[in-house]
Amino acid sequence: MPPSSRTLESPGRRRFLAGLGGLSLVLGLGLRPSSVVANLSPERLRRSMQAQYGERGMASLEAWFALLDRLRPADLETRLREVNAFFNRRVRWLDDIDIWGQEDYWATPLETLGRGQGDCEDFSIAKYITLKELGVPGDELRMIYVRARIGRSGITQAHMVLGYYETPAADPLVLDNLVPSITRGSLRDDLDPLFSFNSSGLWAGGSTRSRADPVARLSRWRRVIGRMQEQGFIQGG
Repeated sequence: MPPSSRTLESPGRRRFLAGLGGLSLVLGLGLRPSSVVANLSPERLRRSMQAQYGERGMASLEAWFALLDRLRPADLETRLREVNAFFNRRVRWLDDIDIWGQEDYWATPLETLGRGQGDCEDFSIAKYITLKELGVPGDELRMIYVRARIGRSGITQAHMVLGYYETPAADPLVLDNLVPSITRGSLRDDLDPLFSFNSSGLWAGGSTRSRADPVARLSRWRRVIGRMQEQGFIQGG
């Protein structure tokens, strides 16, 4: 069946959504979800970037500000497409061990832009933060952990993509640093989803309702939010 003729009840959609729900977790840290990218401070971001990455980092940050200015009046499809393309073009994929000297480091968008390098989590976080700043509701965006099959070898590796959900039960649009085009999750036969999260919840195993606060569940997410607050993405608590 050609991709264009798949329906919302296709096996591909059911397989993709089946990986995202059902796990019951404990609620935790009370960081207000709305505080993530609330009252962004351009001047604090500029000071942070200048101090950490100098003029090269500043050029990337100013390009990001220009992107925000250009896309604020744009329609949703354009915002998704252009944000996806901006980071896929500007950031070079590398493993965390090569960038940061550690196995699993989640970078803020400032750190990703400053170095011009990142792994899949860094791409997804940067796109998530940028789209929230452009007015896309946070509850329509989720970072999705998947197992990605590489080529025809059958080898899989952990990977993260960003999903846009028109509704909680929707077949998400997938923004990926490995594939330039934005496609429906049901069409990504190379991805097996494990769980998804955003600033207000964590989903696993087929549920369309949030089961836990990921800031409490995912210590790396908590740390990256803390650094974003220090750098100027988030003002207040």
